[in-house]
Amino acid sequence: MNNRFRALSPHAGFALMLLIAAAGTLATTGNANAQLFGNPETPSLAPLIENVGPAVVNISVSGSVAISNPLSQDPFFRRFLPPGESQREFASAGSGVIVDAQRGYILTNHHVVENADRITVVLVDNRSLEAVVVGSDPGSDIAVLQVEAGNLTEMPLGDSDRIRVGDFVLAIGNPFGLQHTVTSGIVSGLGRTGIGPDGAYEDFIQTDASINPGNSGGALVSLTGELVGINSAILSGGGSIGNIGIGFAIPVNMAQNVMEQLIEFGSVRRGLLGVNIVTITPEIAESYDLEATSGALVTLVADGSAAEDAGLEIGDVIVSLDGQSVADADSLRNSIGLLRPGASVEVGVVREGNERSIVAVLGELNTAPEPLESLAESDPVFEGGEFVTHNEQSPNYNGVAGILVTEVLSGSPAAARGLRQGDIITHINRQRVRNISEATGIIASARSVILQVQRGNRGVLILMR
Repeated sequence: MNNRFRALSPHAGFALMLLIAAAGTLATTGNANAQLFGNPETPSLAPLIENVGPAVVNISVSGSVAISNPLSQDPFFRRFLPPGESQREFASAGSGVIVDAQRGYILTNHHVVENADRITVVLVDNRSLEAVVVGSDPGSDIAVLQVEAGNLTEMPLGDSDRIRVGDFVLAIGNPFGLQHTVTSGIVSGLGRTGIGPDGAYEDFIQTDASINPGNSGGALVSLTGELVGINSAILSGGGSIGNIGIGFAIPVNMAQNVMEQLIEFGSVRRGLLGVNIVTITPEIAESYDLEATSGALVTLVADGSAAEDAGLEIGDVIVSLDGQSVADADSLRNSIGLLRPGASVEVGVVREGNERSIVAVLGELNTAPEPLESLAESDPVFEGGEFVTHNEQSPNYNGVAGILVTEVLSGSPAAARGLRQGDIITHINRQRVRNISEATGIIASARSVILQVQRGNRGVLILMR
């Protein structure tokens, strides 16, 4: 037998036995469960799929994208080429989920309908409908379409905050154009980030239910028949475009939040706290004398921001938002980004070892704050920087004593971490420094190095190692 093909792996067999056992147990508890799983003697997910399957649709997209000829960059060849960019036609396919049958709203991925000139939705009964884009958000990879038709089936929305690792789920979509394909698996992980492009808002559900190209925008469904996620991405290995058992879905709670804003405004308006943050690591906790093992360290408070108005300071560790624990910088960024401008939030912080609660009214995100820190590691810590001791009597520096950065070489480790000419280093790992010898003594025994610098009239924290 070809090694690439196996009838059933031991792990798959075990999962199937669990599913059958669970189905059999539930089937004996009452008529409702018996209807869900069919005849108790032959447990099946068929009744559930027959109930929710018609809410999943196939989406066909066609459009054009602008392309430029690489020869246009050469002055010699440019004069022989037609002016402007040319257009390339494309066609692609994906999936979607009807979530409001009365108004014809369909949830899918932004990347499924991006640059689309024409969108066709095919229902399970083979009806073909033209769809329009109500709104699309690249940050969350969610789009809302609308069709005009009667007799539609919608899928009820679940609560993705209640799902747990190990819960059984189904993925329904149209992989490789195979309409209404159903696969099963479990929730393999929660809160996955770093999957999409930089700047994306991510809180993915990971599943081993088989997801392939064409599943994008399709449904991740619980065994209660509720939508818990929108299938969005897969992790492939060895250049393969197929599934290797690691798929990702956008939690339905996030998708619903974005959908409501897209329907109301046509775009997503995101709240802005106005801080630069980094995730607390054991090294940072040790160097900064923190008891917290999770949370987000504030390294910059933007001028005139909601954070400044509320009284947040550099060095604060944000440990909760509206009573919910903050695991890391990514989770805080996601939580803030899903709130609307003007929302009042309660920020739990640890400052100088003391816990306090700060109320902030969010501003509106237009452009992201300039990132000032980099975790790229290289020794020595200050490679590429020039420094002199600076005292209170030196002109033009507001009487701040410390170590003055006189030059930072472009492309150097010091520049990559965010150090700038004119910065005055006043603290290293919370210890006051006034000269280079004091700094050298602290750095020699430190696993992590965090600088507090005075930049103009503002303080900034910079992670150097």
